Amino acid sequence: MDRKSELERKKQKLEEMRKRRERERRERDEKRHATTSPEPSGAAAAASSASAKDVEGLVDQLIGGAEGRSPSPSPAAASPGPSPVHTEAQASAAAAAADAPSVTITTPKRAVTLSRTPVASTSIPPKELVTYSKEIQTDPIDFRDAEETTPEPVDVIETQTSANDDDETVVDAEDEENQPAVPMRELSEEERTHILGSQDFGRFFQHASKLMQRALGETDVAIDYREDDEDGKNEVAAGAKVKLARQFSEDRWSRRRAVTCLDWSQQHPELLAVSYNNNEEAPQDPDGVVLVWNSKFNAQTPEYVFHCQSAVMSTTFTKFNPHLVLGGCYSGQIALWDIRSNKRTPVQRTPLSTQAHTHPVYCLSIVGTQNAHNLISVSTDGRMCSWSLDMLSQPQEAQELQHRTAKSVAVTSLAFPLGEVNNFMVGSEDGSVYSGCRHGSKVGIGEIFEGHTGPVTSLSSHTASGQVDFSNLFLTSSFDWTVKLWSQKHQRALYSFETSSDYVFDVQWSPVHPAVFASVDGVGHLDMWNMNTDTEVPVLSEPVDAVSAINRVRWSSTGQQVACGNADGTVYVYDVGEHFHQPRTDEWSRLKNTLQDLQVADAAANPTPGGSTAAAPHY
Repeated sequence: MDRKSELERKKQKLEEMRKRRERERRERDEKRHATTSPEPSGAAAAASSASAKDVEGLVDQLIGGAEGRSPSPSPAAASPGPSPVHTEAQASAAAAAADAPSVTITTPKRAVTLSRTPVASTSIPPKELVTYSKEIQTDPIDFRDAEETTPEPVDVIETQTSANDDDETVVDAEDEENQPAVPMRELSEEERTHILGSQDFGRFFQHASKLMQRALGETDVAIDYREDDEDGKNEVAAGAKVKLARQFSEDRWSRRRAVTCLDWSQQHPELLAVSYNNNEEAPQDPDGVVLVWNSKFNAQTPEYVFHCQSAVMSTTFTKFNPHLVLGGCYSGQIALWDIRSNKRTPVQRTPLSTQAHTHPVYCLSIVGTQNAHNLISVSTDGRMCSWSLDMLSQPQEAQELQHRTAKSVAVTSLAFPLGEVNNFMVGSEDGSVYSGCRHGSKVGIGEIFEGHTGPVTSLSSHTASGQVDFSNLFLTSSFDWTVKLWSQKHQRALYSFETSSDYVFDVQWSPVHPAVFASVDGVGHLDMWNMNTDTEVPVLSEPVDAVSAINRVRWSSTGQQVACGNADGTVYVYDVGEHFHQPRTDEWSRLKNTLQDLQVADAAANPTPGGSTAAAPHY
């Protein structure tokens, strides 16, 4: 029963809600119809008229009269037109509205204030019309006047021009004189000291000094190429002679210091790096010095000065980075200088430890390619190290050079054959030459070449590439006053050059001519050899220095210059003739024949114990 009653109550509520919504809907419809009706009813019209009268009376009271009123249109007249359908109620309502008096509403007029404004006039030029005709657009020329006109002389024109220029110069000078002078402030002593001691001023002064020295050192600025060579200045280019081109010496850094090594830059062929020993008469100066000289300019000072606290026994430019210079020191360290930094001391150096070198480093060499190269160093204790130039804190590889069960090899010189990075040759203090390998199954010392009776001072591999491969040839010099020619395929020397009367300190093959090499000795001579011309005596023996011994010799990369340094710190650069640096195409075949003749002669001079001559070795 409760559920039924509950349902009944819900139905009643729903019915009431439905009725309420219906009622509300009807009310909304009635209101909408009342607002949208086009014609008001009669009662509504009467009410509207009464309301309008009340409003009119109120307006009359406010404005004080009804004068000037304009008739107001009636609601009927305001409609756009009569309705097409009219009922009787609508007609009666319209008649009542017509009989009602019209009501007019007037608004007060505001007073207008006038002001005077000036008139702005602008003149705009008319647009220019350019017209062209088919006639010639030039002025007529009277040829009679042109013939009668005499041109002015050139001298007169130049005089007038110069006079005009002088006038302009005078005017400019007058303008400058009329301008007020800017007073120059005097620097205080503190400011002057600060500027002179700043790094920026030091770099600027150093760079400007180099430029001025280069300009002042050029002695051939007034050379006249139209004149004949009466003094024989060009005889070097025509014959097989040498001519002194430059002489480098510096009182502070090179005088009384022995030259220990020379090296030409491959990126900048005019730069020559020279390492020096210590100066015993100047103990306060650094023991080791490396100077970079410029052979292109006749300057009396070096381009760069580097030094360290130990004597520099070897130096080399890095082959693939022109800004770095390396030096092997007497203490066993390897120093690295950077010409981009404004420092004379090394930017990197190897440590003094048992993992690296503890004896003098006489040999440095860069091997490899642009993207994969290493620094190879050998010291007199027989230790060979491989370094990365990015990190000199410890070597990447290290090995002891020992021949079989003997003691370590005291290395004095090092050379890699052309194109080799693994096989190498070393000279030693005992007068022997050893071949070795860095990697592979035969790591370390391999073959031994015996022939010298004194310490080996230098070793040079053949580097001139051509029709015949001579990369297995190498030269050695020694304190026994000889230079010997060797082949890696034979353990006995192919030939011995014995014309020197003192120690032979250095020897080097020409980089371009297959049969040419240079050697220097203790009497101060530079000997130029050409094996295709003569093997008994040098083709040229130049007395470089009659007082000091010549310690080192190096060819430039083009073979057109050769540099040598003496025991007093002076470096001489010679220009060589075409005979030395421009080989003919048959020079390689001629050298091959020369070597065969030397082998036959050596076999005849050294017969076997059985009485027959030894077989000619293959070079």
